[in-house]
Amino acid sequence: MIRSIRLDAVLVQAVIAGALSFAHLHDLAEAAGQSGWKAWAYPISVDLLLVAVWRRLRTDRSKLAWFWFLVALVASLGANIATAGLLDLDHVPAWLRILVAGWPALAFLGGTLLAHSPTDHAPAADPVPRPAPVVDRPEMPEPAPEITTPDPAPALPEAARPPVPPALVDHARKVATEHRARTGTDIDTATLRARLGIPEDLAGAIVAQLA
Repeated sequence: MIRSIRLDAVLVQAVIAGALSFAHLHDLAEAAGQSGWKAWAYPISVDLLLVAVWRRLRTDRSKLAWFWFLVALVASLGANIATAGLLDLDHVPAWLRILVAGWPALAFLGGTLLAHSPTDHAPAADPVPRPAPVVDRPEMPEPAPEITTPDPAPALPEAARPPVPPALVDHARKVATEHRARTGTDIDTATLRARLGIPEDLAGAIVAQLA
């Protein structure tokens, strides 16, 4: 119940203050030569600019918003002070007539800038760090292993060479030809021995005949 009474009191106070400010703005505009509906439009223009600035200041405290807040506040507060007896409304000075006559264009400019100017919000920092993008790099081919050719076994003297069957020599020649076509080098004793499964001295004798 107490909260409801406080809310009603605030509303009543706002209505009274708004009505008095509205009347003062009307009286000043009318004294400055704005008669008829034009005198009633001036208070609405000032109050709408104040509302627009207030809404902008809720989300943006930029210099632009504060500047137009001061302009609207001076227009409203100045009218209230001027009608308090400090100004002779029957003989309004020329500079005040100029200010009142130029107010519509000034208020239109302020409202347009407030409505269409970007806010000064800084982009929010990302709380979660994002991983760096993975750049696909082409895989480099591995270098081919160097093929070392073992030193050929020393040739056996003719008397120490074991007899080699002709069929085995023919088979060994085919193996040596296939090895040369595949590697580009002559077959050595160790490779021929491993391929044919023969003793080393016999493989050496065959290699000597193939040379």
